Amino acid sequence: MLDPKKQTDPMHELEIFLKKHPDIELVHVILTDPVGIQRGKGLRPHELRSVFETGRAFPASMFALTVIGEDVEEAGLLWEIGDRDCFAMPIPGTLKRTPWLEKTGQVYLAFKGDSGPIASADPRLRLSNVTDRLKGDGFHPVLAIELEFYLLDKEAARNGKIQPALAPGGLYNDQIQVYSIQELDDFDPFLRELYAACDAQNLPAESVISEYAPGQMEITLTHRADALQAVDESIQYKRLVKGVAENHGMIACFMAKPFSDTAGSGMHIHLSLNDDKGNNQFASDEPAGGALLRHAIGGMAATINDCMAIFAPNANSYRRFRRNTYAPVAPTWGVNNRTVSLRIPAGPAKSRHVEHRISGADANPYLAAAAVLAGMHHGINNKIDPGPAGAADLRAEHHRQRLSDQGRRPDAQLVRRPRQLRRLALHQRLFRRRLRKDFLSRQTRRMRTLLRPSDRLRLPVAPANGVKSMSPHASCSLNPPGLCREKL
Repeated sequence: MLDPKKQTDPMHELEIFLKKHPDIELVHVILTDPVGIQRGKGLRPHELRSVFETGRAFPASMFALTVIGEDVEEAGLLWEIGDRDCFAMPIPGTLKRTPWLEKTGQVYLAFKGDSGPIASADPRLRLSNVTDRLKGDGFHPVLAIELEFYLLDKEAARNGKIQPALAPGGLYNDQIQVYSIQELDDFDPFLRELYAACDAQNLPAESVISEYAPGQMEITLTHRADALQAVDESIQYKRLVKGVAENHGMIACFMAKPFSDTAGSGMHIHLSLNDDKGNNQFASDEPAGGALLRHAIGGMAATINDCMAIFAPNANSYRRFRRNTYAPVAPTWGVNNRTVSLRIPAGPAKSRHVEHRISGADANPYLAAAAVLAGMHHGINNKIDPGPAGAADLRAEHHRQRLSDQGRRPDAQLVRRPRQLRRLALHQRLFRRRLRKDFLSRQTRRMRTLLRPSDRLRLPVAPANGVKSMSPHASCSLNPPGLCREKL
């Protein structure tokens, strides 16, 4: 948990930081916008006092941008309100040194409910509101986020190619070799600096594995009993990974599907609910959990398609959803089964929880967590039964055949094309009730703007051999030709 003294006395946090780091010359003040881009300003250290006292002004239009920085006029945060300034305040515990940059610090900011029209578009505030409603009913979310990413060759990108990074020894790896110790050894200098930076920023990075593609990795973050803290740390971690990779001549890529014929990158969200005394309410000797966990899973499954614009926010996101891969394509659940969307991992009774496996690594963690928790709350309040758990292979074809054999109508598949979102946006009952109607309206208008045929651009997707290819089916203004650094 965050230091209570820092939470109640922001100026104390600032004074301790400046005293500990007198050499700091520049501090980045950072906000996370609705599409997941980290935006902000660079300030001199003496300017921080006013930030911690009264906040820092940012134009409302900053939260009405596409992933490539273009205005979304339909968001209602531009001309209608004169692009007014709104004040954001520091998030306690996020003022830290930036170890991969010289004499630089950073602090994350967020808007409050009284920050003006921009408050309804703030993704962190949406998560805060959802967790507050859960706590009001006696449910305290415990959350952890896993982010998969690729390490790409920075020099090759300059030359117009997208390919996995070369190991420091200069050898190109074109094999999958999941869980390869050799691949971890090859990137040891990068991993050592990454862990050192995480320790310096007090980010809970733990185990690392090489994933199911050359140059793809995943590092787990410890679960937190404060859901906001867990997501704040995942946002900081993402910036850290990119910064350390840059120092090693690489690009850390968080696109959902940077290569057409190798694995995509997901963001897996692990969740449970504690009671007021800190006890896991999902705890059960039954591997599938009790009624509360089943209802939570039922709510998440019932609202998945309502939330697909959040879980898969970019045109490239939908390339990750392919049959017969580890990316889910149906609202299924199971125990110790990686072919489902909602997985209950194996483990002791006290650790019982659910893993949400749908979001891509390009999703905004605040919004994804808010949507998942809102779905969970919806299922608990309405006692939604998710049906029987899948016991075997629940990839798309097997899932449909299993239901057909049981004489049941196959469940709806996940939305797998961006254009389907236009129709679904009219029926997003979950957003209207739990994520605010005005927030839904802005997100829907943003989505429609990004999918306008007149604005679409062609998105590069590289095959495994590293040669860039252009696909007309990947067109969308969310991603420009070439590498979009912000979404990588």
